[in-house]
Amino acid sequence: MVEVLEVTGTPSHIRDKALAMIPDGNLNACLTCGTCASGCPATGQMEMDPRKFLRMAVLGMDDQLERHPWVWVCTMCKRCYDVCPMSINIPQLIYDLRAQWPRQERPKGILGSCDHHINSDGGAMGVPLEDFKFTIEDLAEECRDQPGFEDLKADLDREGAFFALNQNSREPVTEPDELLPLWKILHTVGADWTYYSRMWGGENYCMFLADDPSWEKIIRIQVEHIEKLGCKVFINTECGHSFYAVWQGLRRFNIPHNFEFKSIIEYYARWIREGKLPVNSDWNTKGLKFTVQDPCNVVRKSLGDKLADDLRFVVRQVVGNENFIDMAPNRSMNFCCGGGGGSLQAGYTQERHAYGKVKLNQIMATGADYVITPCHNCHAQVEDIGHHFKASYHTVHLWTLICLSLGILGENERTYLGPDLAEFGL
Repeated sequence: MVEVLEVTGTPSHIRDKALAMIPDGNLNACLTCGTCASGCPATGQMEMDPRKFLRMAVLGMDDQLERHPWVWVCTMCKRCYDVCPMSINIPQLIYDLRAQWPRQERPKGILGSCDHHINSDGGAMGVPLEDFKFTIEDLAEECRDQPGFEDLKADLDREGAFFALNQNSREPVTEPDELLPLWKILHTVGADWTYYSRMWGGENYCMFLADDPSWEKIIRIQVEHIEKLGCKVFINTECGHSFYAVWQGLRRFNIPHNFEFKSIIEYYARWIREGKLPVNSDWNTKGLKFTVQDPCNVVRKSLGDKLADDLRFVVRQVVGNENFIDMAPNRSMNFCCGGGGGSLQAGYTQERHAYGKVKLNQIMATGADYVITPCHNCHAQVEDIGHHFKASYHTVHLWTLICLSLGILGENERTYLGPDLAEFGL
């Protein structure tokens, strides 16, 4: 039976929010064409989709929407917004509704990560600064034992460094050897860089929690500390959501700053073009095939297709043009993998897997052996759906393949390589 919707004439704050984002406050501006729903991987989850959500909002159905858990399944990837012929910002409405939930009733995983970040003055894992500092020093000593890196430097709070570098806090805690390929790349190109000590974690789950004050606090502390160090460029590692958190935070909260904010993918491409990063694809003698996931946060939601083109330039140089197979659709029109928006810690695993099936089908259609994922949330989700659906591909960071290409990938830096490459070059 068709569900009967009860529409009342009572005041609606959700409708007011919807009206505010529709041109001229005209509800007919939404054509109910369904373009948003047809391009949304979350469509059908919890019997909801973007079109239905918006129509319920403009009809004033506050009771049905105020605590609807679909707002935590939607990743706010903005694909619906990009394809909407009337440019209605449904993701902003989702964000606003997340913010209306009583804070302690929001998903515990996202809430805990936000609070860990604020309370530790570091990152979402709650790692004390002394532990982070010890990890840096210990790993740098380990790296200096490898030929060619005897004078590698990895320091903290060095004033006057050109680059200030963030780091997803998952790596120092659960996979510290993943720091080394990145450091080796920076060393190879002669980059002048330092970590910064306050709010050093790149991730920002307070943004996913829709906690504006905490999101802003993290960004302001980062900015003030980096300005104090005098760094010229704040460089973000391979993490899409950490990039967007800063990029959007600077704008949303009108935070003045004197540094440039850049993705390291932009610099990978620049350093290859300048000859500072002499990668080549000669190592790929087996003709292994690779595809790439475009992270929504750093492509569609911020830097656009220019970043996507830089990403493909780097990948083609590293694995060989003939060994790269693009997903379809791709770049700014790519589908979200389902790992963003805090979904990995929201607790709705079944829905997240169903959401990710769209991405899995994209990957499988390429026939690629490896999926390159320059984003931590994408990496975790793409790897997880591969295991869940028993797919045969491997999920890998871009820095791993760059170092493999350069012949400088260490024995303990190969966690995500398959058996075909696990010992290559050793």
